[in-house]
Amino acid sequence: MTTQAVQGTVAEGFEAVREEFAAFVATERPDYEGQLCAYVHGRRVVDLWAGEGAGPDALYGVFSSTKGAAHLVVALLVQDGTLELDRKVTYYWPEFAAEGKGQLTLRELLAHRAGLIGTDTGFSLAELADDRQIAERLADQRPFWRPGTAFGYHALVIGALTGEVVRRATGRTLQEVYEERVRAPHGLDFYLGLAAAHEPRFRPTQPMEPTPKQQALLDALPQGPHTLAAIAFNRHVEVPTDLELLPNDPVVRAKGPASAGGVASARGLAGMYAAALSELDGKAPLLKEDTVAEFGQIHAAGYDLVARGHKSYGLGFQATADTWHPFLGAGSFGHSGAAGSQGFADPRSGLAYGYTRRRFAFPGGAAPENGRLVKAVHKAALAR
Repeated sequence: MTTQAVQGTVAEGFEAVREEFAAFVATERPDYEGQLCAYVHGRRVVDLWAGEGAGPDALYGVFSSTKGAAHLVVALLVQDGTLELDRKVTYYWPEFAAEGKGQLTLRELLAHRAGLIGTDTGFSLAELADDRQIAERLADQRPFWRPGTAFGYHALVIGALTGEVVRRATGRTLQEVYEERVRAPHGLDFYLGLAAAHEPRFRPTQPMEPTPKQQALLDALPQGPHTLAAIAFNRHVEVPTDLELLPNDPVVRAKGPASAGGVASARGLAGMYAAALSELDGKAPLLKEDTVAEFGQIHAAGYDLVARGHKSYGLGFQATADTWHPFLGAGSFGHSGAAGSQGFADPRSGLAYGYTRRRFAFPGGAAPENGRLVKAVHKAALAR
């Protein structure tokens, strides 16, 4: 159990959120570090942290929560008319047609329906850090199921695939568009490519330390090197990818691959979704209501061939209410990250949420504590 004190502030009416966070932190390891932030209708109402080194400006690897930033860029470009969801990917990227992928639409790609979860021979760490290299390899790859007929989590590659569409359509990388249109205008501490000046703020991810019971559950999972999960997480190569330590590589942080290479604080995560949904700092919402509805609508739901269980996806985003928190409003959209981070927007309550933690949580994905923290924040938001 930890003796770490919870620091930060909450708005009137959100005192119970602080109490819930403190109760959780009290049960954690002494070295726990984490941050919790939330906005309601563009106003920051929760700004908490706990743990030595976990101040509000600390930055953490947020793994697949990065996908939320990546696909906010896609949503903006669709809203502009630069991208069209029902055009074939090959309209933007002709080489993608190889090996029977020519009929796939951008809408299907965003919903993890491409069957293009990795390559037969896998990626090096240098390739995983570079979206252009991933895209080039995947253009020639035969899909692992017939595109459009099923779906499965494109864990380490979806941002490279959609990012290549962005690059072909705009002449700029997804990371460049994100910096110009999302991060910089709002001063968000959520980076797809961490500048050297911010490196001292980065807190390296600590590996999971499962209990014996938890380790037994992990050991019971199918571990074959040629399973879809192994291919999707690049574990079928001679030196399997150590997902837990991916953001600790300085090249990954510097390049910010759009599937899992982002670095953020909870303020950055929540602030991005607040900017997407609401007026923030005097600036209009990034997304119009119709765009929010389109990207938050469920486009793939049921058995995920990679995750081996029920999952739901909108367009590039997870359908947060169906996958994680059923008490949220319909159309909630966001993304979780392997170490335990989570960020999302709930259009019906105006809630934007962000959570980070330093140590990789069991069993991966949104850390279990998000359930109780989100419920407390949502209850307070509805009571306003």
